[in-house]
Amino acid sequence: MDSRFLQTYVHVVELGSIAQAARHQGLTPATVQQRLRTLEADVGSALIARSGRTVKPTPAGVRILERARAILRDVRDLRSAASDTDLPAGPLRLGATPTALTGIMPPVLRTWVTQHPGIEIYIEPAPTTLLYSKVLSGELDGALLVHPLFPIPKTCAWRDLRHEPLVLVTPADMKVDDPLAVIVREPYICYDRSVVGGKMADDYLRARSLRPRVRFELDGIESIAKLVAEGLGVALLPDWASTGTPSAHVKRWPLPEPCPVRTVGAIWLRSGVRSELMRAFVELAESQLGLGAAAAQRAR
Repeated sequence: MDSRFLQTYVHVVELGSIAQAARHQGLTPATVQQRLRTLEADVGSALIARSGRTVKPTPAGVRILERARAILRDVRDLRSAASDTDLPAGPLRLGATPTALTGIMPPVLRTWVTQHPGIEIYIEPAPTTLLYSKVLSGELDGALLVHPLFPIPKTCAWRDLRHEPLVLVTPADMKVDDPLAVIVREPYICYDRSVVGGKMADDYLRARSLRPRVRFELDGIESIAKLVAEGLGVALLPDWASTGTPSAHVKRWPLPEPCPVRTVGAIWLRSGVRSELMRAFVELAESQLGLGAAAAQRAR
């Protein structure tokens, strides 16, 4: 059985379309269909049922889907372990939140391609909750995300990369003498209270009995900063790493203490085949961020 055909099957199921799976893999739809027919002949059952322009797995296809994914992970692990270099072979499957992807990763990736030109990195942008679950399930080798509001399991390694206190974010031309008065006076753009940073902001306001006039509520720090830059309100956000617009058009103001702090870091499975590859990436990130070897040693 050719693992490439299993990968094609998984892509077809996940994307719900032979045409989209073909584009994703750089193949023609006819090649994808041929791979599916060969795989079905090999296993002795129909795996895909067509419904109009979409496709879905048959009952047999549903039963083998998780096994197919597990086999593909085993194949990737085998190829990584067979590396004849100091590090396992790639690709390193790495998740990142949007702010980590734009604010932390670019200089790290620039150095990585110089030091490890033969090791590819697959990057998946997603929210913290989804990345966390994918690391624990083995779908991702590691991720840069926000530390959840509960302990990390002992099966995972964690390294702090940034500590981001809450700040008041206003348009760049707004004068602020009292941040708390501004929060009450100006229209308020609320960071989604279901995510870590948004819950911290909500708890901070509740502890001070402040009731801002909420105009919008949404997830996405850069999106909120853009709305602030357009003069649509003010916001409480973690002091995120950023580059250029819209950050250049907003100003960040410290808040009265005690002020909650969001921690952004890297998580990966300790026992993963590519754990050493992930560790090398994280140590490079620490070097780029100036965290030093002592901090790295404490976090092992």
